[in-house]
Amino acid sequence: MPLANPEPVPEPAPRPEPGPSPVSAGGQVAPGRPAESTAGGTAGAGAQPPQDGPSGWTGAEAPSEPPEPSGRQRLRAGLWPPRITRAQLIVAVLLFGLGLGLAIQVRSTSDNSALRGARQEDLVRILDELDDRTQRLEEEKTRLGAQRAELENSSDQAEEARKQTQEKERQLGILAGTVAAQGPGITVTVTDSAGAVEPDMLLDAIQELRAAGAEAIQVNGVRVVAGTYFSGEAGAIEVDGRKIGAPYRFTVIGRPQDLEPALNIPGGVVQTLEKEQATVTVDRSEKIVVDALRPAERPDYARSSSQ
Repeated sequence: MPLANPEPVPEPAPRPEPGPSPVSAGGQVAPGRPAESTAGGTAGAGAQPPQDGPSGWTGAEAPSEPPEPSGRQRLRAGLWPPRITRAQLIVAVLLFGLGLGLAIQVRSTSDNSALRGARQEDLVRILDELDDRTQRLEEEKTRLGAQRAELENSSDQAEEARKQTQEKERQLGILAGTVAAQGPGITVTVTDSAGAVEPDMLLDAIQELRAAGAEAIQVNGVRVVAGTYFSGEAGAIEVDGRKIGAPYRFTVIGRPQDLEPALNIPGGVVQTLEKEQATVTVDRSEKIVVDALRPAERPDYARSSSQ
């Protein structure tokens, strides 16, 4: 009996030809992914990766650009190392000279601050003292001129010369402290209860009195002459090597109207001693006696040029 048409047996599908294995961007084969390409040449999964930027680097692989410097870094770079120009050097020298001149001016101004801050009556008193000193010098000049005229016109020049020599000897004896002296003057008493008076303060008092016209001075029984010196320390002061103690008593011969104001000028002896808690009293008198004597000493080397 005839057989029925059998169903055709399907043929097995042909196996695809093995093609090239797709390669990744790192050069490794990507397993299980066949290489595919489009008609337009667009790369598939195994094609070259897209490039970014003109150099061909992708965003993840492109090198980072250096960051811009901050404002502080730019300022530091502009200041160091310093770039000194000739104009800057000239300006620096001019500024230094200006500062030096101002410093000198301020210092010279401060030196005269004592007189700048003085009262009007104190300035008038200082001017009077200067006028009195000038007058004394003029009187001395006149007296010496009169002595010269007497020597030139005297009939007995030898006798006149002897008299003037004796008078000159007495004057020099007063200055040298070898003879006693008396005349108008003042007595200055310095009471040092705190024991803070220094030797240089007493020396300043002597200098002020001499500048005001003092002709003979003694301090606590010690005659003051040209070579007198003060030494020691507060509470143990020595005059020419002789120790003296408080209160310090100055016996001075001279014009009282000139001597007392010289001690009371602003910033003078009295104010300096009062700052050390010392008390200063000044008494005028028409008769002051300076009787402390010093032995006459013959100089070792100095001789009169008339011999």
